[in-house]
Amino acid sequence: MKLKNVLIVVKDIERSRQFYHDLFGLEIILDNGGNMILTEGLVLQEEKYWKEFLGRDILTESNASELYFEERDIEGFVEKLEKYYPEVNYVNRFMTHSWGQKIIRFYDPNGNLIEVGTPM
Repeated sequence: MKLKNVLIVVKDIERSRQFYHDLFGLEIILDNGGNMILTEGLVLQEEKYWKEFLGRDILTESNASELYFEERDIEGFVEKLEKYYPEVNYVNRFMTHSWGQKIIRFYDPNGNLIEVGTPM
């Protein structure tokens, strides 16, 4: 068995696709209308369909999971983030952990937690 994808719920699938393309370079592999598979195994699922499938409310900014990306040029990434998405909601602004890893944490436009860190 192998893990194929990670699915996140989004309110506006096109806005989310653009966000993940702008910041992480992810491209569309398959668009099923309301469900979109991007490169690196990320799946965007429109909230209205997910609520219908589950029959439950969606809890944004629940902090129960995190998408983690690594970037060697993290300072360049922070500049790009601030340029393209100045309204982003930060959890931790650019910082360095005691073990030397540089990271930044923020929410995507749908309240999904993202961490970008330098490789360990």
